[in-house]
Amino acid sequence: MPHGDRGGVPIEPFLTEQWYVDAHTLAQPAIASVREGRTDFVPKNWEKTYFEWMENIQPWCISRQLWWGHQIPAWYGPDGKVFVAYDEAEAASLATAHYGSTVALTRDEDVLDTWFSSALWPFSTLGWPDETNELARYYPTSVLITGFDIIFFWVARMMMMGLHFMKDENGTPVEPFKDVYIHALVRDEKGAKMSKSKGNVIDPLTLIDEYGADALRFTLTAMAAQGRDIKLATSRVEGYRNFATKLWNASRFAEMNGATRVAGFEPSTAKERLNRWIATETTRTARAVTEALEAYRFNDAANALYRFVWNSFCDWYLELVKPVLNGEDEAAKAETRATIGWTLDRIVTLLHPFMPFITEELWDRTVDEGSSRDQLLVLTEWPSLDFEDEAAAAEINWLVDLISSVRSVRSEINVPPGAMVPLIIVGASAETSTRLATHDALIKRLARASEITAADAAPKGAVQTVLGEATIALPLAGVIDLDAERGRLGKELDKAAKEIAKIEAKLGNENFVSRAPEEVIEEQRERLAEAQELTAKIKAALERLKD
Repeated sequence: MPHGDRGGVPIEPFLTEQWYVDAHTLAQPAIASVREGRTDFVPKNWEKTYFEWMENIQPWCISRQLWWGHQIPAWYGPDGKVFVAYDEAEAASLATAHYGSTVALTRDEDVLDTWFSSALWPFSTLGWPDETNELARYYPTSVLITGFDIIFFWVARMMMMGLHFMKDENGTPVEPFKDVYIHALVRDEKGAKMSKSKGNVIDPLTLIDEYGADALRFTLTAMAAQGRDIKLATSRVEGYRNFATKLWNASRFAEMNGATRVAGFEPSTAKERLNRWIATETTRTARAVTEALEAYRFNDAANALYRFVWNSFCDWYLELVKPVLNGEDEAAKAETRATIGWTLDRIVTLLHPFMPFITEELWDRTVDEGSSRDQLLVLTEWPSLDFEDEAAAAEINWLVDLISSVRSVRSEINVPPGAMVPLIIVGASAETSTRLATHDALIKRLARASEITAADAAPKGAVQTVLGEATIALPLAGVIDLDAERGRLGKELDKAAKEIAKIEAKLGNENFVSRAPEEVIEEQRERLAEAQELTAKIKAALERLKD
């Protein structure tokens, strides 16, 4: 005897007449569509769930005893004879032909199952059964985005209905969509499913009020890896709000320096290495974002944009071109301003699907005073870029890597930020020597270097790092207390080792693993990975101080 899951009372059977669909027959073409690749699931593993449902399908009860919904189009004659028709007039005509005279009909009081009505969605919303322009244009659609929990209830049933009712000019059934993208489930920051009873529900409207809709959209996109649920924490949303602020401030910097869109500007005409570099990186980013979106790797697309905008454009390019913008070379300044304007235009266009509000606002604002855009950003063509300068990209990326390496070493060894330290380059090739001479002023300013010299060997007491074929040595004797620094790093290493041992003991305890909630175990694994990463960094720093 079954019992109700809420009231706990017995559920006694009461047999009634219901309407059924022969789902097994309808399912066969829908199974074939996926097996033969006319409809694809992304990620692919969800096809298994689809097939398990479809190959074990039962007759589908489509009638419901409710007061609302689409009433079943069936009418009963005086003797119970059923007439199924398009409308009441057609039913009356059928009844008259059957009985030989006009009779009173009673319509079935049941309504269609919600999923039956929903299964008609791909074409009923477009004017079907009439042959409308909308139906011709929008059926079939290219992609359906939905959750895994309604693959059978909705996706499969739309497939069955679409293939049954929709045919091409040759009478061949047409699938309602080419791709089915199964999106992630949003959980709380510990990985638990959100539940009102648990009190761990994150209200998106609250997040929007605090951090903005763009920040929330970008957070969900950046975390939406295929096949993995999203662990949503407000700190992540706050981080991407800061990303939006970074973009806004970069646009303000451009405005203050007179860098706006120049009609007809082409990066291929640029002469400055820095400008050709950023144009090349813009092209590479646009290609990476486009490829990721086409493959439904939304997190890869978002993260590629984040790295480019925050690191390449804001942190590096705008910093590296400051001497040009403040210099005396008017031609270089004009070219750099035009390049900044051109790059910002491509940035807001690429970011628009992820952060539509701030990008539309910036699109409207980043024009010369008194002028305006021809159209809204949402209607603008997606960037298709092809400019690349391999030599310029290699040179400036080398410069960025050099400065980053020096900064990383200084940070690891706890060198005071204001301390000026000589850079000694050992084993530099002719190309590296030329680059060092070309960018001497930039390296000294951004790497806090007092001087840059070449040598056959690193001096004693110098911390070293390798970049390409060259070794970069920083003589730190007299700048910091090397023995004290070794001691500090040794203590940090001991502390990290104890943390690792503690976590490994927990995860190695079968009793803990079998009883602890999955989110707790996952949290311990993440802490272990962080401690191991920290250990590797400390060991690298100690290795540098070894001699």
